[in-house]
Amino acid sequence: MNTKTVGVIGAGTMGAGIALVCIRKGHQVVLLDANQAVLDKALAYLQSILGKDVEKGKISEQERADTLARAKLVSDMEQLAQCDIVIEAVPERLDLKKSIFSELSRICRADALLLTNTSSISITQIAGGLPHPERILGFHFFNPAPVMPLVEVIRGKKSSEENVQAAYRFATELGKVPVLVTDTPGFIVNRIARPYYNEALRILGDHVAEVEQVDRIMKRAGGFKMGPFELQDMIGIDINFATTESVYTDFFHEGRFKPSRIQQRMVQAGSLGRKTGEGFYDYDK
Repeated sequence: MNTKTVGVIGAGTMGAGIALVCIRKGHQVVLLDANQAVLDKALAYLQSILGKDVEKGKISEQERADTLARAKLVSDMEQLAQCDIVIEAVPERLDLKKSIFSELSRICRADALLLTNTSSISITQIAGGLPHPERILGFHFFNPAPVMPLVEVIRGKKSSEENVQAAYRFATELGKVPVLVTDTPGFIVNRIARPYYNEALRILGDHVAEVEQVDRIMKRAGGFKMGPFELQDMIGIDINFATTESVYTDFFHEGRFKPSRIQQRMVQAGSLGRKTGEGFYDYDK
């Protein structure tokens, strides 16, 4: 495996998790976020997880120090200039992502691979109108990124075959299971997952069953590791709602993908799941 310098934009839950995956595999990582508090939290996360690896005997103290030293936390985008690969992991807003990829197109080397961790926004739309759209692809990790094996490698309309194969190989080098996906709304996993969340929300809205009942039934009888409400809390209600909105819009308002007002009201109230301590469950207790 060739060691690469990987830029990760956004040091939140997904960005920090992706950075951890990369430094564990020996890559140099430049982790970028404009918010110093978010960077501090990401560094504490990396230190904590690698510390647990030492406690479990997975790595030595020296290996922990060497792994951590491969992460460079920055707030200046120009620091990404020499990266071989850049993975964007910012909130699901098309305008924000287009702005970032426009800057990356200017800053990065011509042969750098530019990847977005979007869970539902069209790759073709993100790359549209930007120079060198052939090197912009989707590279969708699942939460938590260090644990979940699947990565969707999404081919935009103008993504080159050479770059698709390079992204696929990179996912394999990270120890992930890549799957090639056509650029369609929600790709594969999030398209399949929409009915799982939406029907659970309808059941709740119709007062057929409570949150705990639905989750318990899906785990015990359905064999799911997490119920639909637990999963929404872990992902983030806002992120889940934005994904549903995106899929609904891109499918020209097909009823099966219609977002729920329950989710909408929770987002408006700031009840976003585990990250705010309150979602379908209370995490402050």
